Amino acid sequence: MKKIIKLVVTTILMTMVLVGCGTKQEEQKATLLDQIKKSGTMKVGLMGTYPPYNFLNDKNELDGFDADIAKEVAKRIGVKAEFITNEWSGMIAGLEKGKFDIVISQMTITDERKKTMDFSKPYIKNSVNVIVKEDNSTIKTIEDFKGKKIGVGLGTNDETYLRNEAMPKVGNFEIATYNDVITTLLDLNNGRIDATVNNLFAIKPIVDKNNLKVKAVGQPIKEDYAGMAIRKGNPEFLSAIDKALEDMKSDGTYKSIFVKWFGVEPTI
Repeated sequence: MKKIIKLVVTTILMTMVLVGCGTKQEEQKATLLDQIKKSGTMKVGLMGTYPPYNFLNDKNELDGFDADIAKEVAKRIGVKAEFITNEWSGMIAGLEKGKFDIVISQMTITDERKKTMDFSKPYIKNSVNVIVKEDNSTIKTIEDFKGKKIGVGLGTNDETYLRNEAMPKVGNFEIATYNDVITTLLDLNNGRIDATVNNLFAIKPIVDKNNLKVKAVGQPIKEDYAGMAIRKGNPEFLSAIDKALEDMKSDGTYKSIFVKWFGVEPTI
């Protein structure tokens, strides 16, 4: 009898081990999309300091174009968007470390970034202009940057552009980096820097709210396309994001969100 009991106990323990192994294997096989659906939330990284794209509204809630896009994408995947604010300079590191599942914060699609992360199809096109004080008549294009002090967002595609393309073309100038747009524009308004580069959609709310005496000059120096960024190796998640964006454009939801925040129809 003791042998029979021992055999039964051994069999039960082995079954439990096998079941446990099977559960672990299933967890390992679960894709990021599966994990997001199981949790019911999609963790979204954004700055929260970049109106009208993403910012804290009067109710202390994340709002803006990026926030609305994120909410709609999450809804179409079948979950809710959970926003996690992060300084831009640490956004890529935050994504790589799993602090959030996706970055929807005007991240420009570049070949360099594609090496370390995957992007959705573009969800917005931005034109970048030279911005100066209203009384500045000496800077009209990037060719006038030589010997001047130019402000730009730290770790942004615009900083890369100034260092790798503009400076070799026009000659040396000083670059001052900032963690947010409002400080950049305040320094420009107060004469601490000579110019900055940014897109008009981004600076208009800040300029209007703070009554800043700045202006855009010349033609756009470049056009950027922003995408939703995720960690590499998650094709199911990327496909779901692209499908959600495609459907939003097809049924008019994307257009409604764009017009809500920018007052004009989208160009992509």
